[in-house]
Amino acid sequence: MRIGELSKSTGFQVETLRYYEKQGLITPVSRTEAGYRQYDQESLKQLQFVRKAKSVGFSLNEITELLTLRVERDNHSCGDVKSIAEKKITNIDKKINELTEMRDALYKITEACCGGVEPATSCTILNALDNGMDIEKK
Repeated sequence: MRIGELSKSTGFQVETLRYYEKQGLITPVSRTEAGYRQYDQESLKQLQFVRKAKSVGFSLNEITELLTLRVERDNHSCGDVKSIAEKKITNIDKKINELTEMRDALYKITEACCGGVEPATSCTILNALDNGMDIEKK
């Protein structure tokens, strides 16, 4: 199938597919005499894999690594794959903690703000951001 057909089948934009090709995530099996890229069912399966991997938060670099493990299954263990997933979980947990701290800091300075019609010169939110009042992570 041509890249446009692959785009329709996967929901990825043609530009995205070209980018993925440059990144080595997919490879056309051939080109037509007119130079059009030709893809097969394996390309479709790889893109479905990419979509699912993205949906659980894997980056393109991580997906490339997972695709390599997928293709070379006989040379790798489940432990290799699990290690990548566990690293991702650790990163997600770290981001959740950072977001929680940011939310808590915003709650703190937002609750201190009167939210009234007073001039913003006395706004506790702006003052906290200007002066670095006790809103940093603890």
